[in-house]
Amino acid sequence: MNNKILLMFQLQNRLNNATNGDKWTDGITKNAKTINWRRCIYMECAEMVDSFAWKHWKSITAEPDWQNHQIEVVDVWHFIMSLAIGDYTRNSKGSIEDIAAKISTLESFKKIETADISFANVEDVLEKIENLIRLAIIKDALNLEAMSSEFFDLVLMSGLNLESLYRLYVGKNILNQFRQDNGYKEGTYKKLWNGKEDNVVMKSIWENHSDLTPELLYSELKKVYSTLS
Repeated sequence: MNNKILLMFQLQNRLNNATNGDKWTDGITKNAKTINWRRCIYMECAEMVDSFAWKHWKSITAEPDWQNHQIEVVDVWHFIMSLAIGDYTRNSKGSIEDIAAKISTLESFKKIETADISFANVEDVLEKIENLIRLAIIKDALNLEAMSSEFFDLVLMSGLNLESLYRLYVGKNILNQFRQDNGYKEGTYKKLWNGKEDNVVMKSIWENHSDLTPELLYSELKKVYSTLS
């Protein structure tokens, strides 16, 4: 079993417990709000599509926004993991360790462990995103292997490998926790930091300080946020 996969599942479970309460796997938050992870996945996938100049009538020469796309890829990963944990818990399929072990055996996962970083053809990326949307919308029982395989294919096509996915995921996980601690649910959180989206600020801090721990990243985010007017 890959330790990075296991840690990401553990972090996601912890974040969901803190954000939604310890009954979130039943599909309801501590605030009695219904959770629909499949909808989360296909809506984030739609945001991925908007990272590309897909409209034939507008901004037709715009360059792909790969940086934003990669962040959206990580957001989808949050929701796929949440969907998997909920499914395994409700249906007594096993533990988080069991999910991580199963995913670690997928051929598509093995490819991202040692993959070189490069971007695929945009139309191929869009087709892969739409495959994920189909799997999220379908009403059949969750096919975790198929969804995960499509996702890891997308990771590879998006200029990411396991190491970069892991670092981006941990960074976004910490940012999500920071958001919750600073009024995200209440609508008081400021998502634009001096003209830049908080995702971009987080990614820049994380990339420019390779020795940062998740705890120190949280502290750095706190420092920047405290300077906002």
